[in-house]
Amino acid sequence: MDGTIVDTEKDGHRVAFNKAFAQFGINAEWSIAKYHVLLQIAGGKERMKFYFQEEGKKYLPVGASLNEIVQQLHLLKTEIFISLIENGSLPLRPGIKRIMLEAKDKGILVGICTTSNEKAVMTILNSLLSEVKFDLILAGDIVTKKKPDPEIYLLALEKTGLSKNEVLVIEDSENGLVAGKEAGLKVLVTVNDYTKNENLKGADAIVNSLGDQNEKTLILAGNLKLSDGIMVHLNDLLNLGLS
Repeated sequence: MDGTIVDTEKDGHRVAFNKAFAQFGINAEWSIAKYHVLLQIAGGKERMKFYFQEEGKKYLPVGASLNEIVQQLHLLKTEIFISLIENGSLPLRPGIKRIMLEAKDKGILVGICTTSNEKAVMTILNSLLSEVKFDLILAGDIVTKKKPDPEIYLLALEKTGLSKNEVLVIEDSENGLVAGKEAGLKVLVTVNDYTKNENLKGADAIVNSLGDQNEKTLILAGNLKLSDGIMVHLNDLLNLGLS
């Protein structure tokens, strides 16, 4: 979801976290560079706990329960983030809806596997992707271990009954890539500003985006071939070796 379907991190989640801090009277602000570092920790609540246990400890009220504050902050941050989506501040990444619709036209299952808050996920799906009927939605705290652990992808395999060689994961980050590969799946990575310099070795292909008429796909690594030379189509993905 985050970074793959919508480029949410820099101008979405980061902004929402900072607004939530301000409303709570917490004098902390995550810069673009600081948030890039914190993104190496999967999960918003986990990210805040790490920060407030370390350098952000000075911003918390004396005697406050870290778990309670993080829970309250995360609820508020989610509401702020949802409002950003509803206001149209966060558009879909190039080509993502097109690929989903191509898959649905061919009878291929389309699923979402994310540990992002379920309410935020459903807001994006019901507004920006309302034309797509999803066959599987795994979101929020449905798994105990977050990416790079493969638990969420192993759960997807279990729920769909698909074999590993029938599945392609589209991710945007090293954590997502590792999770997909640890589950034994093929992984295409669509990088963004935060992830383009991460260690993405092992991806079956790496691109700047899936592409559309306004943004040509650049193949950064892997054996992916563009049938029209401009953007990624479903048949191009199937040629990565799925059965």
